[in-house]
Amino acid sequence: MITLHRLNGDEMTLNAELILTVEATPDTHILMMDRRRVLVTETVDEVIAAVFDYRHRVASGGHLTSPVDHLATHTSP
Repeated sequence: MITLHRLNGDEMTLNAELILTVEATPDTHILMMDRRRVLVTETVDEVIAAVFDYRHRVASGGHLTSPVDHLATHTSP
């Protein structure tokens, strides 16, 4: 999941795996696999970077740790 902003400034979380295309016309339009269009304030390059970062986290296994796991390994006696 990636976090982006709608044109009105509201934050939204989008499933990066379901993005079909990203284009600037001049607003950034994201076409989803189900053909819905999402307009965001981020540039095409920023959306691509967010997807790249997301995929890197998934590939490295970083998405598998949770705050609860982190707390369990760092408890004091």
